[in-house]
Amino acid sequence: MTKELDSLSFTVSGHIARPPADVYEAVADPAQLSQYFTTGGARGRLEVGADVSWDFADFPGRFPVTVVEADPPRKLVIRWQGIASVEAETSTTFEFEPVDHGTRTLVTITESSWLVTPDGAKQAFGNCFGWTGMLAAMKAWIEHGINLREGFYV
Repeated sequence: MTKELDSLSFTVSGHIARPPADVYEAVADPAQLSQYFTTGGARGRLEVGADVSWDFADFPGRFPVTVVEADPPRKLVIRWQGIASVEAETSTTFEFEPVDHGTRTLVTITESSWLVTPDGAKQAFGNCFGWTGMLAAMKAWIEHGINLREGFYV
């Protein structure tokens, strides 16, 4: 018997040549996140109870971000606005796994709660693209000091 699909989710991952604590900080610290991902700026550290928002030049307007779990340097779980999602927000989990005796980090991002509809699939695919771009931009920034997003969307 096949279980019926009740929501859409995706997972993307990539390796970054820095220890997990450094990579975790690159996501949790708004000053660093603003350098390579939130082109309009990030406000608030990703920690439970913090007032956090993200702004993107390519999607103007601040998005409130709720931190559900912060377990440095292993895991972050956030909820943020989800159009065509099962709930009003999607759930996004960042996992930071040490590789090569902790000299590198496998970053895995999973987002869930999208409706099983054409619009839900469109939104999920769009966010999958966005998180994949975030991983690539984070790698370039942390390893080489290069901002891949600068001028990319505007």
